[in-house]
Amino acid sequence: MMNSEMIAYEHVTHYYGKRLIYEDMSFTVPRGRILGLLGKNGTGKTTTINILSGFIQPRKGSCRLLGYDTRTMPATVRQRIGLLLEGHVQYPFMTIAQIERFYAPFYPHWKREAYYELMRLLRVQDYQHLSQMSNGQRSQVALGLLMAQDPELLILDDFSLGLDPGYRRLFVEYLRDWCKQGEKTVFLTSHIIQDLERLVDDCIIMDYGRILKHCPVSELITPDMTLEDTFIELTGKY
Repeated sequence: MMNSEMIAYEHVTHYYGKRLIYEDMSFTVPRGRILGLLGKNGTGKTTTINILSGFIQPRKGSCRLLGYDTRTMPATVRQRIGLLLEGHVQYPFMTIAQIERFYAPFYPHWKREAYYELMRLLRVQDYQHLSQMSNGQRSQVALGLLMAQDPELLILDDFSLGLDPGYRRLFVEYLRDWCKQGEKTVFLTSHIIQDLERLVDDCIIMDYGRILKHCPVSELITPDMTLEDTFIELTGKY
């Protein structure tokens, strides 16, 4: 099924217990765009990621990815979606090479060269065990495994977690080039607003219970205002 809307988040309302997270939230992400979700802690960014991923069901509304409702999505469609939650991978007893071989059979369009290209750029060695790596290094492995899946849609929750500034900049440039070459669609969050300014095409700025802005990031930046300045102006200081 081909669809110009890779994500359709439609009239979603969600509570945790009696606490309202947001009500009647709607947005779409067209094919081939990189969208960044910004909001203070507790505004619903991770809730949105979990609903998109199908891990939780909203009280009201629906969510469609690649044209399919997340509640009934076939496994073959899920193979076309790459998901990163907090940057970590399991199986710490494996090496860089072993975990690539483990994941490969699950994905019909696996591209091992994409994985090893990113490992080389980030100077991670094939023989290293995940158990002996820092959180930032494990994040790099998770990102490499996502690239190898060759997904049509990437959902990344705080993708820069644990990466130092140099590696963050390298990965932002790599991800943007990778997306544009393959016409990929990306939905992501990050606590580093400067990363989003260099990476995303569109931006959603959330406040508690509502969307304040949803527009191209170019509309939020002026010669005198960075994306972070605009975010603070709209939401108040941290």
